Amino acid sequence: MTTGFIVFAHGSRVESANEAVRSVAGELARAGGLTHVEAAFLELGRPDLVAAAAGLVKRGAERIVVLPYFLTAGLHMERDLDPLIAQVAAQHPEVEVVAAPSLDGHPGLVQALLDRARENDG
Repeated sequence: MTTGFIVFAHGSRVESANEAVRSVAGELARAGGLTHVEAAFLELGRPDLVAAAAGLVKRGAERIVVLPYFLTAGLHMERDLDPLIAQVAAQHPEVEVVAAPSLDGHPGLVQALLDRARENDG
């Protein structure tokens, strides 16, 4: 089964911020040896989640895992993500679509913060 991954972020009017998310998606693909990885945005960036999923399906994805690039399970995770996943699932009933949890609670976040603290400790 071919799995596609979508790094799903909020999006920004600052295009360099959107490009940073696209870069992370590319780094994820390279680091994981993954061939089906896309970035997608809730708003203010392109593609949106529905378009990114359609692109992955077109490339042969039979399963799509949405990887929220959100630190916490806030408003967008609670209100916006499930309806978008339902929309993708309705448009592609042959494809399994699931979402991973937000980044909140992942031990790598503590390490990232510790790295930044050490980099900036006097």
